[in-house]
Amino acid sequence: MANGDSHTLTYCQYFVKVFYISLPPSPLYLSLYLSLYLSLPSPPAMNIALFGATGGTGRQLLDQALAAGHAVTALARDPARLPVIHEQLTLVTGDMRDAAAVAAVVRGADAVIVTLGASQGSPADICSIGTAQVIAAMQQAGARRLVVITSLGVGDSKNQVPLAFKLLMKTALRAVMADKEAQEALVMASGLDWTIVRPGGLTHGPGSGQYRFGLDQNIVAGQVARADVAAFVLQQLGDDTFLYKTPAIT
Repeated sequence: MANGDSHTLTYCQYFVKVFYISLPPSPLYLSLYLSLYLSLPSPPAMNIALFGATGGTGRQLLDQALAAGHAVTALARDPARLPVIHEQLTLVTGDMRDAAAVAAVVRGADAVIVTLGASQGSPADICSIGTAQVIAAMQQAGARRLVVITSLGVGDSKNQVPLAFKLLMKTALRAVMADKEAQEALVMASGLDWTIVRPGGLTHGPGSGQYRFGLDQNIVAGQVARADVAAFVLQQLGDDTFLYKTPAIT
C-alpha cells in the first residue's frame, strides 16, 4: 500500500473509532457502526503467520488472507490436510509442540494469528501449550502483533453464554475451557500487542456480514459463521480499536 493509502486508512480508523465511542446504546446506531467498520479499507499486505490453518476457521482465514493479497506462512502437522497451492503460501510441516517449527513460521511475520482447538491425537491442553510456543517465538523474533481466537464463556464473558452451555462448561467441556482460560492468561501476560477474539457458536457456510461484535457484556453468544469471524480477525491486523481487549463476535 502506498504511503498516502496508509494515512487514509489511519484517518478512517480514527473516525470510525470516535463514532463508536460516542454511540448511544441503540441497535440502529450499532448497525450503522458495523456497516462503517466493515467498509474500512483493507490493511496493507502483510506477512501473516497462521497457526491452526487446517481447522474450519483457520481455513477461512487462510483463504481470505490470500485473497486479500497477504503472504501466509502456516504450520501443518499433516500438509495433506491443506491442499492449497498459492504463490503467497508457505507451509511448514510440524507440530505446535515443536519449538523449531513454530519459530520457522513466526520468522519474518508482521502479524501472527492463532486459532487452535483440540483434535484427534492432540493433548487436551494444546491451546495453551501451542500458544506458549508461539509467544516465545514472537518474543525471540521481535514480532509484536498477535490475534488469538478463543471462545465466549472464557474469562469475564462467562455470563454471555446460554445456561445450557454453562452446564457443558462445567462437565463435558471442562478441560477444553480450562485450556482456553490458560491460553488467554498467557496472551494477556505476554507483553505483545494482542487482541483476543471470542466468538459464539461457529457455523460453516458463507459469511453474511450480519453479526454483533464488541466489548458490551450484554452481547449473548449465538451462532456466527467462521467466514465472518475470519473477516473480523483479519480486520484487526490494521486496526487497534481492540488492542489489549477481548471483543465478542456472534
